[in-house]
Amino acid sequence: MLRVAVPNKGILSESAISMLREAGYATRRDTQELHIVDDQNQIEFFYLRPRDIATYVGEGSLDAGLTGLDLLRDSESKAEEVADLGFGGSTFRFAAPVDSRFSSVRDLQGKRLATAYPKLIENYLAAEGVTAQIVKLDGAVESAVRLGVADAVADVVSTGNTLRKAGLSIFGPVILSSTARLIAAPGKSSETEKLLRRIQGVIVAREYVIFDYDCPKDLVAQATAITPGIESPTISPLADDDWVAVRALVKSSQTNQVMDQLYELGARAILVSAIHAARI
Repeated sequence: MLRVAVPNKGILSESAISMLREAGYATRRDTQELHIVDDQNQIEFFYLRPRDIATYVGEGSLDAGLTGLDLLRDSESKAEEVADLGFGGSTFRFAAPVDSRFSSVRDLQGKRLATAYPKLIENYLAAEGVTAQIVKLDGAVESAVRLGVADAVADVVSTGNTLRKAGLSIFGPVILSSTARLIAAPGKSSETEKLLRRIQGVIVAREYVIFDYDCPKDLVAQATAITPGIESPTISPLADDDWVAVRALVKSSQTNQVMDQLYELGARAILVSAIHAARI
């Protein structure tokens, strides 16, 4: 039976559970549940602290898990990154007091740097040839400078409002752009491959829609250039020999733009359908 780790709380938890549910797996109904067994799909789910998931998977205690790239990198786990799940996006940046003279990574040489991701930051600084004193904190990193334990911080940034309220200003390059990832123990099993295919099916179903439309035969080449699909569009004959029916997958974000282009070209009866599941 496949053993899979799922974040038990935090920004990754709800999206991870939703993705697994869409993939056809049983998920917990009570946030107090830490372990459930899906007998129908021969899989066990363990709801763990997001920070611990990469460690369990990397040691082979669990077969796979869903966690953030940032947590994977910070853990220095042996777990293998299998797929980008496309949610839980975050960006890591350096920040220092607005009136400080920090402007580049080099300015951190010999300084105190507070972060909740010490290994991630240590490895980044080492690659840049910079040595700094890392101050490890579990949260509220933005308060470290005001409280006198650090000269600068390295933290997750979305809008930057939290850092600005603490009197800090972002400097230097992006340290890491992170999203949720499917990870697997070294030498992943065939059952892990099945989990991956199901999750990929969910990602495709979320990202694409099905386009069906009628098109004059002499415009097929131009129409299918607009809707090339993933491999190739399906073209079927109609009762009118001068027309064909076309079906193709299109990015959902491009739906209205593509409909406009097809209609202006001469296609008609343009229909768009959602995808509930897929295997590509």
